[in-house]
Amino acid sequence: MKIIITILTIVFSMGTYIALAQDMRLDHLSRNQQLKILEQKAANELLQAKNQEKEKILKIKQDKKALIQAIADLENKNNKLKNNNLKIENDIKELLIVQTKLRDELAQTHGVTQELSGFIRINAKELKNLIIESPQSAIVKDRQGFLIPMINQEKFPSMDDVKKMVDTFFDEIKYSGEVKITLTDIVDRHGKQEKAEVLSLGNFTSIYKMGKGANSKGEIGFLLYSDHSQRFFALSKLPFPGMAAQMAEYLEGQRPDVPLDISKGGALRQLTHKLNLKDQIPKGGPIVWPILFILFLAFLILCERVWFFSTHQIRVEPLMVKIRSLIARNKYKECRDLLLKNKKRLIPKVLLTALPYKDQTRQDMENALQESILGEIPRIERFLSTLGMLAAIAPLLGLLGTVTGMINTFHVITYFGAGDPRMMSGGISEALVTTMLGLSVAIPIMLLHTLLSRRVETQIGTMEEKAVAFVNMVFKVKKDGQKKI
Repeated sequence: MKIIITILTIVFSMGTYIALAQDMRLDHLSRNQQLKILEQKAANELLQAKNQEKEKILKIKQDKKALIQAIADLENKNNKLKNNNLKIENDIKELLIVQTKLRDELAQTHGVTQELSGFIRINAKELKNLIIESPQSAIVKDRQGFLIPMINQEKFPSMDDVKKMVDTFFDEIKYSGEVKITLTDIVDRHGKQEKAEVLSLGNFTSIYKMGKGANSKGEIGFLLYSDHSQRFFALSKLPFPGMAAQMAEYLEGQRPDVPLDISKGGALRQLTHKLNLKDQIPKGGPIVWPILFILFLAFLILCERVWFFSTHQIRVEPLMVKIRSLIARNKYKECRDLLLKNKKRLIPKVLLTALPYKDQTRQDMENALQESILGEIPRIERFLSTLGMLAAIAPLLGLLGTVTGMINTFHVITYFGAGDPRMMSGGISEALVTTMLGLSVAIPIMLLHTLLSRRVETQIGTMEEKAVAFVNMVFKVKKDGQKKI
């Protein structure tokens, strides 16, 4: 109410001042009239203000109820939200527990998955190496291409990949046990790529055939497999003619067996590096030439001895039968003619010297035969001591070559050290080759010397035996004749 009064006072004052300002010339009467008008106006305005105040108070009361209701609604909503929050918090706690459990399961599953992936990757690497090392890869190309993304971890192995790996394993097992002929590319002995028929004996041995066969145009040989290029290479040396014929017959279906290298090419590679005697001899140095000369000299002696015994030997038993028959009938002239006919032979020549002593004493005839046998012994034993000497010299020369080779090796070690074995290979080759060659020459010479010694002893024993038999024949006939007289 104070506010209304104050407002009315202000309004009144302002009206008064305005009226005074508008017409200072009005008189005192007009002022009273104006005052009444103003009072009436103020009363109206006061009434209007009171009505407005009532409306405002009513509105405020209505707003208060609405606010109270709104506050109650908000409190209810807040309580609901609190309940919802509690429920959400409980759900969050439960979800956190589930999340922790799922993380543990995920970690465990991830570990199992990584372990499985690693296991598959390891087997993929082993399968790749198996395929690369398999000779079948020279026939069936690019079998390991699908394994590269798995090995390089470019993709996670799928069940299709695992199935394909299993199929490839079984295919390799099947291929490794097959014997088949295929037409494929190989690198021949001259380094050129050619088409050839390839016989695969599992994963052990591969044989190629180019042309018509081993005995006509073309060739048959063994193949080596290179896992770096996954191609077949022809062995630089062809097989022996007999082995090549066996391989050709097997390819034609005419033979049930064929040569097989179970070392997967190891034995075949040794054939390419194997040196024959002709290739090894130059590695022995200058000492090999005296050893070879000894061998040549021993061969000449052998030829001479073979010629000597073949030209001076006779069938003794038939000869002695004839001589016994002639002496029994006192036909010494025919016996002499028979011996003269074969006088170049050892036994007839010895017996011929005893005929002039048939009328003398037994001792004289035996002495003549013994003298003749002693005269033939040097011819029979000719070069026998030489062979013994050569058999003794050959290993000594081999030992000399060994010593000189080791001296050269030690010289190389002194100047260049022992870091590179190839630097020492020359001296070691010289040492071993000369020893090998010396023994290879000495052993057959010793065997030849032994055989010839036995032959000489046998020949001398036969001559002495037949000489005694001849004396017995002569003096037996004489004794029988004296008894008849």
